[in-house]
Amino acid sequence: MSKVYLICGKICSGKSYYSKKLKEEVNAVILSPDEATYDLINNEQGEFYNIFCERLLKYMNKKCIEIVNSGANVIYERGLWSKEERQKVKQYFEENNIETELHYIHVSDENWKKQIEERNKRVESGKGGADFYLDEGLMKKLVSKFEEPTEDEVDVWYENDYMSRKQK
Repeated sequence: MSKVYLICGKICSGKSYYSKKLKEEVNAVILSPDEATYDLINNEQGEFYNIFCERLLKYMNKKCIEIVNSGANVIYERGLWSKEERQKVKQYFEENNIETELHYIHVSDENWKKQIEERNKRVESGKGGADFYLDEGLMKKLVSKFEEPTEDEVDVWYENDYMSRKQK
């Protein structure tokens, strides 16, 4: 039976890297609101941005169901920063008879800061793709919104040891 793999983690924790790795293991389609936002509105943070994101997430939720019902797995790389958001998404899929599995991407503060530095360098050099620059003000705002999931919420806890991967 197909299912939705919910990918949870703070910004720049390695969700995209993990999703690509998981995709090969479970033969799935990746749906990423970040990727869609970049492709559709080029990360332009105008007044319409929040409305756009809300509509996009509703659309992607429906697409997850459509894809799973066609027999394929979905990796929903959504962030899921708050407990409330995680509960709502799981409930939505449960009400639609869709199995979910929550994967939390954890990264140490040290590795996380190194990943942010590298991301910002890529963005500054024009090689950032869908990424945008993370300055201190934005980081404070984003960190304040993230609630680390508790063990009872998580099906798979992935420790992103970014620096070990980088040295290989």
